[in-house]
Amino acid sequence: MALLSDITVNGRVIPAATIALEAQNHPAPRGKPGAAWMAAARALALREILVQKARALGLVPAPQEVAPGQMETDDEALIRQVLEASVAPEPVDEASLRAFYDADPGRFRAPPLWEAAHILIPAAPGDGTARQAARALAERLIAELAACPERFAALAAEHSACDSRRAGGSLGQIGPGDTVPEFEAVLRSLPVGAIAPEPVESRFGFHVLRLDARAEGAVLPFAAVAPRLRAAAEKAAWVRAARAFADRLAAEASVTGIRLAGA
Repeated sequence: MALLSDITVNGRVIPAATIALEAQNHPAPRGKPGAAWMAAARALALREILVQKARALGLVPAPQEVAPGQMETDDEALIRQVLEASVAPEPVDEASLRAFYDADPGRFRAPPLWEAAHILIPAAPGDGTARQAARALAERLIAELAACPERFAALAAEHSACDSRRAGGSLGQIGPGDTVPEFEAVLRSLPVGAIAPEPVESRFGFHVLRLDARAEGAVLPFAAVAPRLRAAAEKAAWVRAARAFADRLAAEASVTGIRLAGA
């Protein structure tokens, strides 16, 4: 089984050049460039098997819009259609969903809420000099607050570029998604009442951050999470059924140049 050679699927040739082009969509581990080629060859072989099955069933391509202004190709439509026609996932067992929830209800909580304050030292993302200066100032403010934490409001009023400076830096009550990810990550781990020991870097600059209060979300009842659990279980069941269907077709196909077993 040589790399960079044609493969055939039930007598239809997939040229090596086509596989090489597809390989760009399959990242390979460092030092194993052949892995991308093999993954691309398997993907193209499996697509060809599915398209051939669709045609054998007499399906006619009916492309659908997959994004604004972007339609499926005929082959993509045939693959979707043959899977819709042939894949029958096992129904979701409601009792198993309940058992999954009951095993650890604490995993299913409403989003947490935080009360926080910050001092924003602004710096544009591409301005290295400004960002270095902003970090240095933020570090000096953190050192000053370590000795005199009650000066937070005054330092916010003096230095912060955020409108919250008028409220002593207070952001009020915020939840997941209300701030940039870097900010939120620190809020999740910072002890209540503490000031982050290092400036928090974001695209806006550097933040001196204090967490004033944290309210963990309440455990959600089963009825509230059941639709989400059901959707996830249905998706997993469909993936298992689709994989089994593709494996059966691959086992029945005559393929040369690539091994599909376990692909």
